[in-house]
Amino acid sequence: MKKELFKVLTGAVSIAVLLSACGGKGSDSASTASPAASAAATTKVEQLAPVELIWNYPLSAIPQDMATVQEAINKITKAKINATVKLQPQTFADYVQKMNTTTASGENYDIAWVSNWNWDYVTNQSKGAFIALDDLMAKYAPTLGKSMPQFVWDATKIGGKVYAIPNYQTVTNKQGFLIQKKYSDKYNLDVNSIKKIEDLEPFLAKVKAGESKDIVPFLMDRTGRFGNMLRGYGLETITSVIGVDLKNPDKIINLYDTPQFAQYLDLVKSWHDKGYINDGAATLKNKADIEKTGNAVVQVHNVLKPGVETQFKTANGGNDVIAIPTTEAWAGTASIITTMQAISKTSKNPERAMMFINLLNTDKELFNTISYGVEGKHYTKNSDNTIKIIKEAGYVPNASWVFGNTFNGLLVEGTDPNVVANTQKENETAKASPIMGFKFVNSAVTAEIANITTVLDQYNPGLSTGTVAASEKLKEFQDKLKAAGVDKVIAEAQKQLDEWKKTK
Repeated sequence: MKKELFKVLTGAVSIAVLLSACGGKGSDSASTASPAASAAATTKVEQLAPVELIWNYPLSAIPQDMATVQEAINKITKAKINATVKLQPQTFADYVQKMNTTTASGENYDIAWVSNWNWDYVTNQSKGAFIALDDLMAKYAPTLGKSMPQFVWDATKIGGKVYAIPNYQTVTNKQGFLIQKKYSDKYNLDVNSIKKIEDLEPFLAKVKAGESKDIVPFLMDRTGRFGNMLRGYGLETITSVIGVDLKNPDKIINLYDTPQFAQYLDLVKSWHDKGYINDGAATLKNKADIEKTGNAVVQVHNVLKPGVETQFKTANGGNDVIAIPTTEAWAGTASIITTMQAISKTSKNPERAMMFINLLNTDKELFNTISYGVEGKHYTKNSDNTIKIIKEAGYVPNASWVFGNTFNGLLVEGTDPNVVANTQKENETAKASPIMGFKFVNSAVTAEIANITTVLDQYNPGLSTGTVAASEKLKEFQDKLKAAGVDKVIAEAQKQLDEWKKTK
């Protein structure tokens, strides 16, 4: 995608313009609603039969006071679309297993959060888990298509159809580190000296020597951090195991059979042995369990978007953090389909589900309620119209990007008031992926993907957290991936990439 595509965002990111701008830039099916469709979209609420919608989505941790928020949400949805919503959050660590079980059993639900990194959008669409949304958008959300640039919709389409609605936010990624400010100040960290992960070691050594054993210099969970650091290593992911080297993006490779992965393993093994990485990282499902205590000093993150410091201050027990980017901002299919809502094929009320998704993207009251809770109970408003989170009130999901159009959100106190303008600038100038728009459909290799997932679950936690040495298990891991069929997956992806390139 050329830089010009990003310029579509000019003027569209500001909240006032976002829902009315971009003229014909929305999806074709949603941009020209017929009179009948418009009438359907404005059906009087009293003419709608009452329904209950079931919504599955992930969070780092399940808030205690879900009941109050669900009641507040249902007051809004009851009045606007005569529907109540049953909120079914799961932790990120449990979400894949929960949703796989749900879909395999044919259990009824209406809406599910999907992504390219947790409960995969393309994979589950290929299994028939979701319904196409183009016609529903035209009938029940006729302005939704115009609320996002066309290239965003193009990135979501599979076979020319939209199967999930993006939660519109920054469309870029930027890799780097989040560091608690009190430690960077205490140990005089020169942030300008941090250009790559290895540059952190002197600082980590000081933290390890100077702090109690409860303080974690470098936080990891069982997934490790290689997947969050690919750009810094010159790689781009396509699925959990395959991707491309950006020096040769025409060739599909096994990401775990690269010099970059071996380099990463040597580093984290060294850090694990020196005590920089938390004990038990290989079995820790949810890093938020440590993060929320305020004991994590450094974390890797690959979405260092404008305003990220405020978001992670809340996540880090209210402690200030600084962001240190180590790559440029970039955009690709993967940075756009990271957070979306899909409608299940089992939904008994897909029309009402679409109405609800439309509200999540257009109704500020609903979006801010699911994002921040009830005003006066879970947060208060400041004189500058920012909000102060009441942490002890029991509702701090800290995940507005999971729910809907983030540009409709309130700003948490301490957020740079220029965050919208800065996001716009970053979207305009981001470097485009050389394979923007390519999506791997793995229906021909589902058995191999399942086998590979089992191998990853067995070997990756130990290796990628530095708990197990590469000299002991890397070759065995790579051999097991081959036995599981990784070469067949690579061949299928290569065939699809070659075919896709012919259309460009």
